[in-house]
Amino acid sequence: LPSSSLFLLFVAVITRITVILSLSLVYNLEMGVALALAVVLTITTSSVVGTDENRVRKNVLFIAIDDFRYQFGVDGPGVVGPGCGLQEGTGCTSMVTPNIDKFAAKSLLFHKNYVQQAVCSPTRTSLLTSRRPDVSRVWDVVSYFRDVGGNFTTIPQLFRESGYLSYGIGKIFHPGTASGANSTHCKNCTNGDDMEWSWDTYYHAPNLDYPPNPDFTNSWFIVNKTTEKDYPLPDTQLADYAVQTIESLSKRADQSQPFFLAYGGHRPHLPFNAPEDKYDLYPLDNISLPSSQVPPLNMPHVAWYFNYELATYKDIRSIVNDTIGPNKTLPEMVVKQLRRGYYASVSHMDEQVGRVLDALEASPYVNDTIVIFWGDHGWQLGEHGEWCKQTNFELATHAPLMLHVPGVTDHGMETFAYTEHIDIMPTLTELAIQYQVPQCPSSHANNNTLLCTMGKSLVPLLSNSSAEFLPAAFSQYPRMKISDSSLSTTYEPELGKSFPSVCLRSNCVMGYTMITTLDGNEYRYTEWIEHELNGMRNFTNSFGTELYDMTRDGTWPDVNVANDETYADIVKTLSIMLRNGPENQGWGP
Repeated sequence: LPSSSLFLLFVAVITRITVILSLSLVYNLEMGVALALAVVLTITTSSVVGTDENRVRKNVLFIAIDDFRYQFGVDGPGVVGPGCGLQEGTGCTSMVTPNIDKFAAKSLLFHKNYVQQAVCSPTRTSLLTSRRPDVSRVWDVVSYFRDVGGNFTTIPQLFRESGYLSYGIGKIFHPGTASGANSTHCKNCTNGDDMEWSWDTYYHAPNLDYPPNPDFTNSWFIVNKTTEKDYPLPDTQLADYAVQTIESLSKRADQSQPFFLAYGGHRPHLPFNAPEDKYDLYPLDNISLPSSQVPPLNMPHVAWYFNYELATYKDIRSIVNDTIGPNKTLPEMVVKQLRRGYYASVSHMDEQVGRVLDALEASPYVNDTIVIFWGDHGWQLGEHGEWCKQTNFELATHAPLMLHVPGVTDHGMETFAYTEHIDIMPTLTELAIQYQVPQCPSSHANNNTLLCTMGKSLVPLLSNSSAEFLPAAFSQYPRMKISDSSLSTTYEPELGKSFPSVCLRSNCVMGYTMITTLDGNEYRYTEWIEHELNGMRNFTNSFGTELYDMTRDGTWPDVNVANDETYADIVKTLSIMLRNGPENQGWGP
C-alpha cells in the first residue's frame, strides 16, 4: 500500500480500537470476561476490511420483509419460483407478486432456506450477527444481544467499519429494547435499531401506527384511496424514502464511497392493512381454506403455539378470547378474510419492493450492486389450525431468500440445497468486499468474539447451484419453564411484549428441529428437551419428539410418526444428528 494509505489505515484501526475497546471491555467485564486481546484482534480485522485501494467493492441493497412465507406468484417472465402449489394444494390462491417474480428471474433462488428461530427478533438477530440463538441468547422480542449474548459485529456494522455509507430504512432489527433502546450498550438508541453501532442514518415511517383511527384495531383493514392519499401506508413511506435515497446517492459529486442500503418492509405482518386495489386482486369467493385445520395426529402438546399474537386483535379476541388451542378452529369466513388480508398485504409489499428495485435499475449503480432479498421467517395461514409463526413447523421455519449478483445471476438460477439465514453475512462480505469472515469458535469464546460466523458462504452455489451444501438446516423454539411443563397452555414471551424469555431466568423447554434428507426421503425431526439456565442441553429430559415424513406427506404432514416402529431406525439416526447439531460449532457452547 502507498504510505498515505498505510497512515490512514493505521489511524482508522487505532480510532476504532479506542472507541469500541472501552465499550467492549466494560461490556465484557459485566459479562464476567475481559478478553482484550481477542477484541483488539477482531476489531483490527474488521477495520482492515475494504481499505485496500485495489479492492473492487460492490454496493449492497439489503431487502428485508416481515412475515413473508415461502409463497409467491408464478406469472412473471422466466420465473423459477415455487408458486403456491407447494404450499396449499389443489385450488390454492396464487400470490400476485410481479415484482418479486421479476427479481427471482434474475437471481439465485434458494428453495430450501431456513431460519434459526421463527419469530421476529431472534431470527433477525441470528441473521444480522451470524450466530445461532443459543449464542446470541435472544429467544424473545425484547432482549438485546449486546446485553445478554455478546458485543457481536452485525452485517451493517461490518460494512460501515469497512468504509461504507450505512443506511437503515424501516424494520431491519426488531425495534425497541430488542435492538438497544434503554441499553447501556447502545448510546443514542432511542428507537433501538442498534443505531450507535450499525448505521450512519436511519429512517422510520411517520405513519407506522396505522390506521389513523385507533378504534380500528382489527386484524385487517381495507385502505381506500382517500385514506391512503391523506395518510399514506408506512410501507409506501419507506419505499418513498428508499427511492429518494438512491436518487440522492446517484447525484453525489464523489462516487468513490460504496453504500450499504437496508430497506425493511412491515407488511405482510399483522395487521393486514393494505390498499383497496390490492384486496380487489383476491375476491373473497376465490380464497381457499386449508385442507386440514387440525393438528397433526400424535403431535406433542408442547409443539403447539396458542396464537396469542392473532388473538390480540379486537375482531379475533371477540371470537376466541385469549388463545386458539389445538382443534379450535376459526369460523370459515374469518379464515378466508385473514388469508385474503395476508395476500393483499403481500401484493402491497411487492409493489413497494418493485419501486425500490426500479430506482436501483434506473441508477448508475445497477451493475455494481449486490441485492439480497429475505423474509425473516415463514407464516402459517390456518394450516393445521395454526396462525402466525412461533413454531418449529415447516411453514414457520421456511423463509424466502434470493440473491442477485450482476453478471452472474442475470438469467436466473435456483438451488434446492439446504441453506440458513446465518449464511448471509459470510456471503455478502465475500461478494462485496472479498473478505472471508472467520468461523466462530465452538467454545464459550464464541460469546466473546466480536466478528465471526456460524454460517457458511453461499458463494460456491453461484458456480454450481446443484452442489451439496449443508446436510441439514437447523432451527429451534423455546416454550415454558420446566415447572410449567404440565400446564394445558404454554407461556409465550411474545404475548406480553415486555418479558424476557423464561430461558434467561430458569431452565426451560426448548424445541430443537432440523430438516434433512435420508436415503432419498426428506424428514423434519424435532426433540423438545430441557434447556438449562447455564446453556446446557439436557436431551435425556424429553417433553416430546416429532418426525414428519415430508416426502410422503408433503409440506404440512398430518401425522407425527416418531413412535411408529416402521421409522424406529430413522428416528435413531436423526436423533444422533440433531443432538450433535450443525456442523463445526453445533448449536452453540
